[in-house]
Amino acid sequence: MGLYKEVGIKRIVVSTYQAVSGTGKKAIDELFDQTRSMIHFLDYEKKIYPHRIAFNCLPHIDVFQENGYTKEEMKMVNETKKIFEDPFIGITATTVRVPVFYCHSESINVETEEHISAANVRALFEKAPGVKIVDDPGNNLYPLAIDAAGQDLRWVGRIRNDESIPNGINMWVVADNIRKGAATNAVQIAEILAKEYL
Repeated sequence: MGLYKEVGIKRIVVSTYQAVSGTGKKAIDELFDQTRSMIHFLDYEKKIYPHRIAFNCLPHIDVFQENGYTKEEMKMVNETKKIFEDPFIGITATTVRVPVFYCHSESINVETEEHISAANVRALFEKAPGVKIVDDPGNNLYPLAIDAAGQDLRWVGRIRNDESIPNGINMWVVADNIRKGAATNAVQIAEILAKEYL
């Protein structure tokens, strides 16, 4: 049973950190070429992204909408509401392109209707097919893009109660976007979590 059925969900705040492979091979090449150029103190070109992607983060995926969100962010909001079949759930998203070749990562904050402990959330995820729990921060073990690359699993960790509100859970999720579906992987992660586990 997921979080939504177990304790209800009032609001979700998600920030995605999406690999350049979500844009395609030319973006992978651009990150590689820019990185190599900068290491050798050479000039670099910008063709795919409006700013340098090497050693940088771009809070801009797809085109900006009138409300200030990008098309990718609104897609995440709308698709998550659709999966939950709950138009009243509060959802906000920020999508960021990061200088990583493969694997999208997400910081997810869920405000639940009723309290649930981080331990109980972890137990729910441990039963979920297709999910790998990597959650031992005391030993520096948490989901990393370099570990999730080439895997079909969704890696979940940093599961903890949000101490700023009575009923909040934070988590970190990583999945290989090429194995899971290229540029739409961030939405797919949210959909799968929403439908099956939250």
